Amino acid sequence: MALFQKDVNPIPKKPSGRTQTLSLLGMPTNPVTDTNTKDETDTSPANNKLESRLIVGPNIKLKGVEIEDCDTLVVEGYVEASMDSRVIEIAETGVYKGTVEIDTAIIKGKFEGELTARERIIVHATGDVSGKIRYGSLAIEEGGRVHGDLDELHLRPGAKQPAIAETKDTKTSEAAE
Repeated sequence: MALFQKDVNPIPKKPSGRTQTLSLLGMPTNPVTDTNTKDETDTSPANNKLESRLIVGPNIKLKGVEIEDCDTLVVEGYVEASMDSRVIEIAETGVYKGTVEIDTAIIKGKFEGELTARERIIVHATGDVSGKIRYGSLAIEEGGRVHGDLDELHLRPGAKQPAIAETKDTKTSEAAE
């Protein structure tokens, strides 16, 4: 099968000499317009580490999985899973159902389930979040919807994980009424 045969005379790729800077979503940035490119002589771990990301495109359905070791998940289709990661972005066409423990959630589509955002949740005007929601900070653009069991997380001194605030018991909250 020619499809799986190795190319006997591959053309070697020339090293570019530049490290590629990645955006929040893990996409390569344009070096012409990016004024915050890192110095090539920078040998810090942040400069050498590439971000692992998973993009579930439109019309793709991913069900019954556990997503691990993924820095950024971009949902443009449908995902039914559990995950512990750094960033999730749900596009306007995206739907996520399940349990998520994350640093940052950017929601333009629909989320249903249990969402714990250690740092922040950003709900855009087209976003709809429902279920059990725990957050470090919460930003809701006018038109965005957040409803369910909401609790703010507080970082205890000397603790690695935030604790759930026991004083807040909000059952339903909607932005832009």
